[in-house]
Amino acid sequence: MKKRTPKMKHIITAVFMIFAFAKAVTAQDAKAEKLLDEVTAKFQSYENISFLYKGNLRNAKSKTNMDIQGSARMSGEKYNVGYLGTTIIFDGTKQYVINSEDEQVTVSTLDDDNAQSITPSNMLSFYNKGYNKKMDIVKNVGGRKIQFVKLTPIKSDSNYKSVLIGIDSNTKHINEVIVTEKNGTVITFTIKSLKVNEPCLRILLYLIKKNTAATT
Repeated sequence: MKKRTPKMKHIITAVFMIFAFAKAVTAQDAKAEKLLDEVTAKFQSYENISFLYKGNLRNAKSKTNMDIQGSARMSGEKYNVGYLGTTIIFDGTKQYVINSEDEQVTVSTLDDDNAQSITPSNMLSFYNKGYNKKMDIVKNVGGRKIQFVKLTPIKSDSNYKSVLIGIDSNTKHINEVIVTEKNGTVITFTIKSLKVNEPCLRILLYLIKKNTAATT
């Protein structure tokens, strides 16, 4: 069975950043704080969220340049993330990593000492350790005003150099996340489409849990 590579870990982390930052940050800049509060309130008002994403992971030193795309569904602490033939599901208790190529399922729990196990819960606690935040550039994307908020870690031992969060000023939805690590890795994520409060999502998460349980 194939293990998750560091690249996959980077990508999974960035997917969760899209919503973890929206729910966990406390901004010092007054305008950034107001905007992030609005984003937080908007996302917390939804029963569930599903989206398609595209992006890029690059590192000039290691000559890495990889385009990525996938999908994610989230409801509370439950999620279903798809990426390059791998599906990662968390049902509130256990995490299932399903590799379609190997036709195998790996199951872990929140109690497992697994450094590569990344969930919205531990992402939230990670970000609470402290970032400085301020308003950054504004982009016009297809007639939409995208306001960026820049986050920089307070502690010098962080792996991250900065994180830019692009927010649609009208909908208060996150449009783009750009993560720059100190090792030169840059991960860019853009939301292609986003749907909220889908009636079928609760049923889908239930069926996924039922099916994964049957395979273990």
